[in-house]
Amino acid sequence: MHDLAARLRELPPSCGPVRLIGVDGHAGSGKSTFAGHLAAALGGAPVLHLDDIASHDELFEWTGRLLAQVIEPLGRGETAAYAPYDWRARSFGPPRALPPAPVVLVEGVGAGRRALRPHLAGLLWMELPHEESWNRGRLRDGSEQRDFWAGWVRAERRHLTTDPSRAYADLLVLQSQKGYEVLPGPGVANGPDQEVTHGDGPSAVC
Repeated sequence: MHDLAARLRELPPSCGPVRLIGVDGHAGSGKSTFAGHLAAALGGAPVLHLDDIASHDELFEWTGRLLAQVIEPLGRGETAAYAPYDWRARSFGPPRALPPAPVVLVEGVGAGRRALRPHLAGLLWMELPHEESWNRGRLRDGSEQRDFWAGWVRAERRHLTTDPSRAYADLLVLQSQKGYEVLPGPGVANGPDQEVTHGDGPSAVC
């Protein structure tokens, strides 16, 4: 994990002074857990969870809000302020600051979408098949979220059909018994040999 963090720090800034790193993958694939480990390896890098940007009414139609509240301020070297969505109250909360740190992680389904890729220094894709990812997510959220998951799966399918991310990923991230395996992604014509992070162990279900 620390080797990966070092590589990310060496990337050129992509959004003002910020190296914006997308962590994409199917819902339930372990993005949040992985992003948490990576943020720690980066010395406490900020993590923007796209669950805070999306809402019940806009599962994927949040691009304009993200650009206005986060991408544009960071691009000017300013602290961004976004209003996180409360999924229980079904409303947006008070603004939350996001500083222009050297590396900022953007985690969630759609982190590698077409409108965001020009602002990314790198895109990571959690390599877990969609059915396995969704089953993990359903188990995590329980039966009370069954109806939500049915709608989510339809929406995710539509999104990734019209605006796929994996094909543009610089790196693929797989869980293994050693921790995380990091492989060259489809977005890299000639990538380095396989890397395996050390000392973190498999992530929990996310």
